Amino acid sequence: MKKIALLGLSLLFTLGSLAQETKTTKETKKAATEKAEKNKKEADKKKKEAEKKSASVKKDSKSKADEASDKGKSSSADAKAKSKSKSDEASAKGKATAADAKAKAASKQGETKAKVDAKKADTKDKVETKKTEAKAKVKKTEVEEKEDLKETTISKAAEKKVKDKVTGEYKGKKVFTGPRGGKYYINKNGNKTYID
Repeated sequence: MKKIALLGLSLLFTLGSLAQETKTTKETKKAATEKAEKNKKEADKKKKEAEKKSASVKKDSKSKADEASDKGKSSSADAKAKSKSKSDEASAKGKATAADAKAKAASKQGETKAKVDAKKADTKDKVETKKTEAKAKVKKTEVEEKEDLKETTISKAAEKKVKDKVTGEYKGKKVFTGPRGGKYYINKNGNKTYID
């Protein structure tokens, strides 16, 4: 009876602890979604402000052109020249702002591309260093290889016990071929060291 009661209490305790963990994960997810929404709203606001500025610049240029045409009705040639020059100025301003926007976009793209390239280069370097470290770990030094090739009484006894066929030599040791075709030699500890 005591065991059943303890089992029930432990079950309730584990369920309580698991429920708390899900609450924290929900909070983190909620915080992440709120942050994403906030960023999206800020981006939309910036976009709307930029559109308003461009619209106000267009209105100003139109109003100036209209004023110039009203004043210059008496001399239509002067009015046409002034409106043309003002419209040229307004179009030049519009082109300049468009060029600035394009330059900013291009610089942002260039920066992001540079960051991505830098990250790729860093990861390539890390991978290459890991590969060279792994190769260095796998390869034995010359001293280790010579020590491994030494024949000891253990290795000689192990060679006598081997019932497999001798098929050649490798680093001064007899090479045996096992029942499944694996080739190996007996190292200084008396263990089989496979080749290939």
